[in-house]
Amino acid sequence: MNQQAGPLRLTGFAALQLLMFPLVVIAVVFVAVGGTLTLVTVGIPVLLVALPALQWITDRHRSMAAEALGYAVPANRLPTQGLALIKRLQTWARDPMTWREIAWALVVVPIGFVLSLLTVLLLLLVVTGAFWWFGAPHIMRARSTLDRIFLSPGHTEELEQRVETLTVSRAATVDHSAAELRRIERDLHDGTQARLVALGMTLGMAEDLFDRDPHAARTLVAEARDTTGAALGDLRSVVRGIHPPVLADRGLSGAVEALALDMAVPVTVDHALVGRPPAPVESAAYFAIAECLANLGKHSAATHGWVRLSWADGRLTVVVGDDGHGGANPDEGTGMRGVMRRLAAFDGTMRVSSPAAGPTLITLEVPCALSSPRTTPSSGTA
Repeated sequence: MNQQAGPLRLTGFAALQLLMFPLVVIAVVFVAVGGTLTLVTVGIPVLLVALPALQWITDRHRSMAAEALGYAVPANRLPTQGLALIKRLQTWARDPMTWREIAWALVVVPIGFVLSLLTVLLLLLVVTGAFWWFGAPHIMRARSTLDRIFLSPGHTEELEQRVETLTVSRAATVDHSAAELRRIERDLHDGTQARLVALGMTLGMAEDLFDRDPHAARTLVAEARDTTGAALGDLRSVVRGIHPPVLADRGLSGAVEALALDMAVPVTVDHALVGRPPAPVESAAYFAIAECLANLGKHSAATHGWVRLSWADGRLTVVVGDDGHGGANPDEGTGMRGVMRRLAAFDGTMRVSSPAAGPTLITLEVPCALSSPRTTPSSGTA
């Protein structure tokens, strides 16, 4: 829980809320008008302006409520970034938070206006100074509690969103697993199986030549031995694609350092992990980092990169950054979408900050516990 705001700051919030009251009324009126006229398409442009305006206003009230109460007041809206206009409107229409915000504007704002006005008046009236000092926090926290009730998802909605998220991530994970199985099957078929078939044919020919031409038979046996080595190399390559041995031997920190050493761009690795995540989480994080580093090497034109691993409050956090030209877009290319799918299976998230001219910062977070405490100090690998 964060520290709660004092009487003076809360009174400032009350004054700001009074100033924003007309904006709330205008936004709600335009939302109502736009919704009514949507059937004749005239209301669509109105909604595209009015709903984001209402969302902006409610976000400001969430921030003030969070500071007044001392804890976060999340919106948890359904994502609409990158959607076409019609899809965006459909998402807003089925998002429970949209209706909560409209209800907040209709129900809470009039009551909140009175509470905010009372807080400001207590400050302006000299004779009520003591009442203001002790009363303002209680009045504004009561108002903020009303804001939180309407502007945060209820328990049922949180469960519904959680089920929807898990359904989507499970489907993505199943698709990813099926694709991985096809890749492994293809690698085995095109590589190891072909070499083993050639090995069998070579040994068969050598067997036929042992009596008639021992020298030629020995040559074929030598070729078979080379084929065996190549087949073992193919098998090791397939196994490394499933679970790299370095990850099992050295853990996530050591495996990432090994990745950094193979990079053409100098990459520094800083880690402060006091234990190891569960093996599935460790593997998902490793391949996610590997994909980020591959993109760094191929697209960023960077002169230096870095990876920071940390764990706090039950979350593994990985930051992959570079000093390249920026402009990375997670919606372009299959690699970053694969990273998001891989992390979503563990309720993980990925955030990308990549303005033009850089730097690029990719933040991966996965909730997990750590086990097997270790005392390996942080290190840098260049």
